[in-house]
Amino acid sequence: MIIQKKSLHAMTLLEIMTVLGIIGIIIFIAVPSWLRQREQSRGIACQETLTKIEHAKEIYIFDKNLSGGAPVDMSDLWQTDGKGYLKSKPRCPGGGQYTANPVNVDPTCSFNGQEVFSGIAQHKLPQ
Repeated sequence: MIIQKKSLHAMTLLEIMTVLGIIGIIIFIAVPSWLRQREQSRGIACQETLTKIEHAKEIYIFDKNLSGGAPVDMSDLWQTDGKGYLKSKPRCPGGGQYTANPVNVDPTCSFNGQEVFSGIAQHKLPQ
C-alpha cells in the first residue's frame, strides 16, 4: 500500500512581507497623484461654473441696463422658480461659495476656503 502525502504549498512570512511592501510602495506613489488630480478636477469644474455665472451676469446687466459698480447678487441670477438667468443653483465641487460681485467685477469662488478664483481665464491651476 502506497501512502500519498499531501504537500502543502504556503507562502512564508518573508514572501508575504515582500508582497505587502511592494503594494505599500505602489500606494505611496499613486495616492498623492490621485489627490492632486482630484483637486485639479474640482478647480476646473469651479472655473467652468464661474464662466457660466459670468455669462448669466452679463445678460442680467444688459437686460437691467446697469452701469459700472451696480450691485449684482447671486439671487438676481438664480431664482427658485426657475425664471432666473441660471438654470440651477451653482454648487462648488470644492465646497466654496460663489459671489456674483458688482458690475465690472468678475465673479469669485472661495475654493476650499483657501484660494479665491476669479474671472474667466485669468487664473491657472497650480501644477
